Amino acid sequence: MKPSLFVLAAGMGSRYGGLKQLDGLGPNGETIMDYSIFDAMRSGFGKVVFVIRRCFEQDFREKVVGRYENHTKVEVVFQELDCLPDGFSVPAGRVKPWGTNHAVLMGRDVINEPFAVVNADDFYGRRSFGELARYLALMEGGRDHYCMVGYRLGNTLSESGSVARGVCEKDGDGFLTAVVERSYVIRSGDGTIKFRDENDELQAVGEDTPVSMNMWGFTPEYFDYAGRQFVDFLKNNADNPKSEFFIPIVINNLVKDGKARVKVLDTPSQWFGVTYREDRPNVVLKLRELHDTGEYPSKLF
Repeated sequence: MKPSLFVLAAGMGSRYGGLKQLDGLGPNGETIMDYSIFDAMRSGFGKVVFVIRRCFEQDFREKVVGRYENHTKVEVVFQELDCLPDGFSVPAGRVKPWGTNHAVLMGRDVINEPFAVVNADDFYGRRSFGELARYLALMEGGRDHYCMVGYRLGNTLSESGSVARGVCEKDGDGFLTAVVERSYVIRSGDGTIKFRDENDELQAVGEDTPVSMNMWGFTPEYFDYAGRQFVDFLKNNADNPKSEFFIPIVINNLVKDGKARVKVLDTPSQWFGVTYREDRPNVVLKLRELHDTGEYPSKLF
């Protein structure tokens, strides 16, 4: 059975401004999602599942889904504030959904096979999708053994400002031991990379340090683990209007409790995206170069 690609497209891109998932950045107006779908399909994925907000469903179906439907199976699911377990309701003051792992839970009724999770607005590269597809094939029929693509930190930075990154720690066999969220990572004036620690002090970190760019591989029982942890999360955080249920929260708990192992797959690919509006011209240039060098055909779909 071919794996599925689960695309997180519900975010509105507050720092970038506007619905950046629909921004045409390629030479023929391709979105970053177009490249991810194209790379996933040529790597062996058999279905695409988008999670979006229902408020832009019509725009999304007209501008995005229609171009893929003749090439692969497509499903659309919705992440909304009130998509909560029994016994919970939306607290006063809450204005946005509950984070990336809440979004993943929206796919549990349409995914029954190994699946990858990616962000809609991140360019991951062909080699990363190839590595992920190969590992997902090994995971079929198993459980409690997951993977993530670990990007080299120096290949993931923005020239326009600081970024948030999940800095990974792994053991000698390449399995994840922890993901630590760093909300401020930047290349300093002397060329070194630094992050702000818990004491608000800048600490140097190596170029090749593996980081999570939200490119994960799971088998379906992950939905059960995530669902149970979401209940616990709500019990402890429902009154905080800014709390978010991120994928690394679940992963760290599973790894710490010995319930799952996560292989960190190394990739030399350079990530890029539009974290800031100022990033856009550089992304447009890079995509043009990839077409010019033959990495992508003149027309994706």
